[in-house]
Amino acid sequence: MRAVSENVDSIARAFVEARRAAHGIRAYPGSPPMDLDQAYAIQDAAISLDGRIVQGWKLGRINPPYDALLGANRLTGPIFNDTVRSGTDVELSVIADGFGAAEAEFLLQLGQDAEPAKAEWTESEARALVSAVHIGIEIASSPYPGINEDGPAVTASDFGNNFGLLVGPAVDDWQSRDLGMIAVSTLINGKAAGEATTASMLDGPFGSLRFLLELMHRRGIALRAGQWISTGAVTGVHRVRPGDRVEASFDDQIITCRITAASPIGVRENEDVGSASGNG
Repeated sequence: MRAVSENVDSIARAFVEARRAAHGIRAYPGSPPMDLDQAYAIQDAAISLDGRIVQGWKLGRINPPYDALLGANRLTGPIFNDTVRSGTDVELSVIADGFGAAEAEFLLQLGQDAEPAKAEWTESEARALVSAVHIGIEIASSPYPGINEDGPAVTASDFGNNFGLLVGPAVDDWQSRDLGMIAVSTLINGKAAGEATTASMLDGPFGSLRFLLELMHRRGIALRAGQWISTGAVTGVHRVRPGDRVEASFDDQIITCRITAASPIGVRENEDVGSASGNG
C-alpha cells in the first residue's frame, strides 16, 4: 500500500510542478493508473497540492471499449478559478510542448449547493440545480503529450486534461429550449474542424451534470452554487497550438479565442494546505 501511495503522490507532484513550470514531460511520470479509482486518487492529491480554488468541473466522454472496461462513460477534472475567462474574444493558453486542444461546450452554472448526502439523481433533479446555461470553449492541455492516447484513466489523472475555460454569452431561453436542436460548429484558423449537436452527446448536458453529481457523492466532493460545469465536447476535441484562433458558433451566437503559450507561474504559499479549497 505504501508503494501505491508513493506512486500517487509522486505522479501528482510531477504534474503540478510541470504545469506550474509550463513545460512538457516526455513520459508518464510513474506507473499509469489502471482504473478510475487510481486516477482520481492522483487527481485528488494534485488538487490538494496545487492549492487553487476549484471554480468548476469539466466532463469528457469515455468511448468504447473503455467505457465498459472502466465502468463509466464520462470522466471529470477540476477547473481552477484563475483559468476561467469571460467574453467573446480572449486569450487562452496551452502548454506549448505538451498537449493542447479546444472544445466547444455548453456550460451550466449551479444556482445552489448540491445535497451532499444524495447518492442518486434524476436528470430533472440535476437540472433544478442550474441557474444559467452559457456557451463556451474548454481548453484542454497537459504537460504530457500522450494524455489522451494512453486512455481515459491517464486523462483523468492529470486534472481531466483541463487547462482553462472561456465563458461566453448566456442561452437566454434554456429552460424551454431543446439544447439538442442548437447547431454547434468549431473553426480553427477559419477552417471547419467539426459540426454537431448535443443529440450525439450520450444524454446531453444535463445528463453530464447528473453523472457528475453521483460521481462526486462517491468521491466526497461538494458541488457548490456558482460553480461552472463544462458538460463535454459537442463537435469533438480539436488540437491547437500557440498562435491558433478558435471560433465556436452555437446557432447565431459566436465566441472566439486566441491560443497562446502558457507562462511559468510561481510556487504558491499554500502548496501543502490546499485541500480545503481544492474540494470546492
